[in-house]
Amino acid sequence: MSPLFPALTEALTDPDGPRAHRPALRFGDRSLTYGELAAVAAPLAGRLAGAGRIAVWATPTLETAVAVVAALLAGVPAVPLNPKSGESELGHIVSDSAPTLVLAGAADQLPSALGELGRIDVDVRASGATNAPEDPTPESPALIVYTSGTTGPPKGAVIPRRAIAATLDALADAWQWTGDDVLVHGLPLFHVHGLILGILGPLRRGGSVRHLGRFETAGVARELTEGATMLFGVPTMYHRIAEALPDDPSLAKSLGKARLLVSGSAALPVHDHERIAAATGRRVIERYGMTETLMNTSVRADGEPRAGTVGVPLPGVELRLTEDDGVTAVDAYDGETVGEIQVRGPNLFTEYLNRPDATAEAFTEDGWFRTGDMAVRDPDGYVRIVGRKATDLIKSGGYKIGAGEIENALLEHPGVREAAVTGEPDADLGERIVAWIVPDTGTDPDSDLESAQSPPSAEELADHVARRLAPHKRPRTVRYLDALPRNDMGKIMKRALPHD
Repeated sequence: MSPLFPALTEALTDPDGPRAHRPALRFGDRSLTYGELAAVAAPLAGRLAGAGRIAVWATPTLETAVAVVAALLAGVPAVPLNPKSGESELGHIVSDSAPTLVLAGAADQLPSALGELGRIDVDVRASGATNAPEDPTPESPALIVYTSGTTGPPKGAVIPRRAIAATLDALADAWQWTGDDVLVHGLPLFHVHGLILGILGPLRRGGSVRHLGRFETAGVARELTEGATMLFGVPTMYHRIAEALPDDPSLAKSLGKARLLVSGSAALPVHDHERIAAATGRRVIERYGMTETLMNTSVRADGEPRAGTVGVPLPGVELRLTEDDGVTAVDAYDGETVGEIQVRGPNLFTEYLNRPDATAEAFTEDGWFRTGDMAVRDPDGYVRIVGRKATDLIKSGGYKIGAGEIENALLEHPGVREAAVTGEPDADLGERIVAWIVPDTGTDPDSDLESAQSPPSAEELADHVARRLAPHKRPRTVRYLDALPRNDMGKIMKRALPHD
């Protein structure tokens, strides 16, 4: 297996070569070339050698990127920590992963849960010996990334170097991603999307990344105008872009220059897809992955960017849909038959740290990982996610219905700003479909309240869905909220909805 970062390895061995002078990382007005990154990360890697696991206080900064690269060079597993984690969650992660050190920026104030750990402050202007460390084996743990913990304490997914390389190389194939690409994003750096795809991805290709620090549409427009070729974001970010486009022609012009607009971490509503495409002439493509599997599918750069789908399996990834028994394969490619996604391939994690029971439960006997995500497949093989098995699969009137397609239909109604769909017990249907709606009444903080539109009625919304999908998919109950509960990635937390 080749080194994770060939360009960085070349800069280590030839500090005066052409590769060493190429831009690697930029955060705001601070940046590092490949040569400068090597001069900072290699000495830090020497200090980490033999340290066991190390924690990284994962702020959206240059220090975090350097810390993770140094850990990977040293062959030491890194545990990215979300700076917004609560005391209880952070304490659990530190206790479970047992790091010996924490890496942070010199100005970072660390919480008491990290008080017992040795601390190394990352100095991005330091330099020292740049001997290239020996590359660890492909199966060596690279990162331990903790899941969201929706059904209990977060679990640490042990991600080997092999999985990172396989995913990034598969995405390079799907997206025609090269060292000439410049990526811009403003994603957090404690999870797969922002860290592995958004930082390690450009470094593996020998390209560069410009991190916004904090997402803002003005920053996106500036970087795309100044030569960035790719944008990564989550649906919340693209929704803000879609909202800003009518009043910002420069934003539309800059997005039109991008080679690739990629959305992930949750489904991007079809309405936002269409608004962005209409204003910019560029279609956002979606991909599908999770902490344990990294990336599984994507719309290809040379494929049809079809709204509402996550494309086809990536090179090297096997994907199947299964019935409720988790064994019987769903062979239908009809865009209607729902099954649970199971995947197998080099992109998978190794285990849940300290949880052999959970690891065994997650895999079938023949090595398929049970994702818990429900999907259908179109006749040409495109995959459409319809929701999570635990929260988004609704069994109503003898039908298996995915919440995701109903949510997309609701969002097409002009009176709906946000939507979530769940199932609740029903004596007649088994489960009834419940829609949670944040209405769009046409008001803003400066508007005249008397001009506000009334929220759409439950009957109106039910008819709207029935016309677009099928009568059995219409919501039977509609509840109105001021906002939907969301996590840091913009995903709706359905378990936090105020059920009666």
